[in-house]
Amino acid sequence: MPEIIFSGPAGRIEGRYQPSKEKSAPIAIVLHPHPQFGGTMNNPIVYDLFYMFQKRGFTVLRFNFRGIGRSQGEFDHGSGELSDAASALDWVQSLHPDSKTCWVAGYSFGAWIGMQLLMRRPEIEGFISIAPQPNIYDFSFLAPCPSSGLIIHGDNDRVAPSKDIQGLVDKLKSQKGILITQQTMAGANHFFTGQVEELVHSCGDYVDRRLAGELVPTSAKRLR
Repeated sequence: MPEIIFSGPAGRIEGRYQPSKEKSAPIAIVLHPHPQFGGTMNNPIVYDLFYMFQKRGFTVLRFNFRGIGRSQGEFDHGSGELSDAASALDWVQSLHPDSKTCWVAGYSFGAWIGMQLLMRRPEIEGFISIAPQPNIYDFSFLAPCPSSGLIIHGDNDRVAPSKDIQGLVDKLKSQKGILITQQTMAGANHFFTGQVEELVHSCGDYVDRRLAGELVPTSAKRLR
């Protein structure tokens, strides 16, 4: 797993990168939790998601947002971090020009950044949003959400209460042309304490089913 440094809008960005052996393999980028609350690319959920995608033949990248680890810059309340994510996708796509599709997976703060990224990049055909926080962050930009994806959270999450996530899911499910899959993990808190393996297994199962052509509307095997 190569350690890499690439240029971002605030200076260098530190990441970990695993290329697929297949030139046309899909790309996945994995986004970490809030930088000011201990979030890094080495978060256990982010780390395990990285390898979940890698085992399925994806080219995968995870990286530290600005100001974390060896990434330069300072926390920018989401705007700069979205630019970091866009630069990360640009960087990996430049190395894999034959890859036509990509996925974005984000946890907590990273879920918010990931959902914003998919609004700006039509090549993103799938997303995994883990414990998003619509009680804290504004998700109204998802109008409409362009891609089908998974929203997974715990029913014992006090940081992102289920009722708030349910409101986001219901709004997205009312949109046409996409299919939002929701999974609520019994007993799980915001950190999925003692349940990370189960969480990542559920995410992997979702990706497997998507790769098999399931969990998207028939009409959404769509032109992009």
